[in-house]
Amino acid sequence: MTAHENPGSAGRTALVTGASRGIGAAIARGLAKRGYDVALNDIERQESDLEGVAKDIRALGQRAEPLYADVSSKIEVETMAQKALEAFGKIDVIVNNAGILIAGEVDGLPEETWDAVMDVNAKGAFMVIQALLPSMKNRGYGRIVNIASIGGKHGAPEQAHYSASKAAVMGFSRVLAQEVGPLGITVNCVCPGIILTDMGRVNLDDPLVRDAWKSKTAMARIGDPEDVVGPVAFFASDDAGFVTGQTLNVDGGIVFS
Repeated sequence: MTAHENPGSAGRTALVTGASRGIGAAIARGLAKRGYDVALNDIERQESDLEGVAKDIRALGQRAEPLYADVSSKIEVETMAQKALEAFGKIDVIVNNAGILIAGEVDGLPEETWDAVMDVNAKGAFMVIQALLPSMKNRGYGRIVNIASIGGKHGAPEQAHYSASKAAVMGFSRVLAQEVGPLGITVNCVCPGIILTDMGRVNLDDPLVRDAWKSKTAMARIGDPEDVVGPVAFFASDDAGFVTGQTLNVDGGIVFS
């Protein structure tokens, strides 16, 4: 392909990390419905769930390739990137969705917990991008969508490390957008709010807490993983070809900046 070539509406490929459940699975299925072939990443213990997502995508007539890797491991990420390129020939879209949340107050937070959250949520996005960026640069085309969180903007008790990791993702994305923009590559962030996923339930186990979060939204409801798909698909598309370095809240109206 020549520099800045638009691959058109067919034959696109996407890599989605953390794709076995929740928001990642919804994004993977949603991109497949829009015609993307999808490389699906998660850790090996999520094999059953990830294979289920792959089966759903294949039923839509799109290719799906499960790729097992811990995004906090440089060696595993580089191997995953190589396998993705071998399987599909190219990756047009990267969706960095893999993330963990281990709640804990600052004064009792173990160093290893801080490191684990930062390694997956922030360093993981960096390493996945670094592994695939050369191929995007060579083709003069790429769409990078990093899943951050409204927690990276205003935070919540027992989530200092999580909030720090997501704020790092947003800052990293803004700088990367400036570096790769002239090469035909866009970089944007989506910040989900309170979404009904396994991880989101950390904030929702208590009915009083759930009702409190509902009352904070303009739409008076908790989000579903599918609510995040459209914004990601927009940033992945050529409709957003002149949109880069941006952060979009997908939270039902909790945060307005």
